Amino acid sequence: MDWLYYIIISVFSGAFAGMGMGGGTFLIPLLILITNTPQTEAQAQNLVVFVPMAIVVGIIYACQKLIDWKRAWIVALPATVLSVVAALVAVNLSGRVLCIIFGAFVAAVGFWQLVLAIIRLARQKRGTKTQIKTPAIKTDIEK
Repeated sequence: MDWLYYIIISVFSGAFAGMGMGGGTFLIPLLILITNTPQTEAQAQNLVVFVPMAIVVGIIYACQKLIDWKRAWIVALPATVLSVVAALVAVNLSGRVLCIIFGAFVAAVGFWQLVLAIIRLARQKRGTKTQIKTPAIKTDIEK
């Protein structure tokens, strides 16, 4: 019966990865909560699953001309280097510490998204064209 859980988890993870929202955001907690996979193993499985998903989804987005290659490389190169450092640190941390770090990250991103959504709704109700500028996000909303 475990295979059924893995298929259900993979459906959610794949759907969110395809939308560019990070399949691992769902894969890791679901593996931990539903299959009792240890945190470190769930994170490692996420990385293995991520590679083929990222390749396929990247090709689809590239064919739609939705990738700004110049900016993508500016982000990808330092992120790749730092991911090596982070992986070397992570393998020496306990699953509990990794769980706390991951949970804090997901909570912070969720909170930030909620704040932006509230700001957008408030500005939309006023009927104004808004542009929310943050260090990493530029959103343009019209009535």
